[in-house]
Amino acid sequence: MISQLLLISVAAAGAMSFEEAKTLADRQEAALTPAQSQELIAAQGKVAGPAFAACMPAPPPKSLPNFTIVMSLDAGGKVQTTWLKGGTEFASCIEHKFAAATLFKPPSTPFLTSFEYTFEP
Repeated sequence: MISQLLLISVAAAGAMSFEEAKTLADRQEAALTPAQSQELIAAQGKVAGPAFAACMPAPPPKSLPNFTIVMSLDAGGKVQTTWLKGGTEFASCIEHKFAAATLFKPPSTPFLTSFEYTFEP
């Protein structure tokens, strides 16, 4: 419990590494109710679909590199901070779209969540 409080205070201060943010996001997502999880997944999908369409290189490549975006949400669900692993131009574009989004009202703040993209042919 103390380590989670420390991670939350570090998140609030904005001095968290990607790995620390991802660990906290995984913990906080695991604590969601099934209904909250579905709401979060749906909200991420509403951002991801248009973001992929807007950020896709032309011509579309045969594959895209994997990436993960971790986001810190405020009480209203607005993304406040992002961390990116897999910093390609495409991933950075997707991160920018998520950074401007409002996802869902989290049960606590700061609330961290992640969006992971893995290319599977």
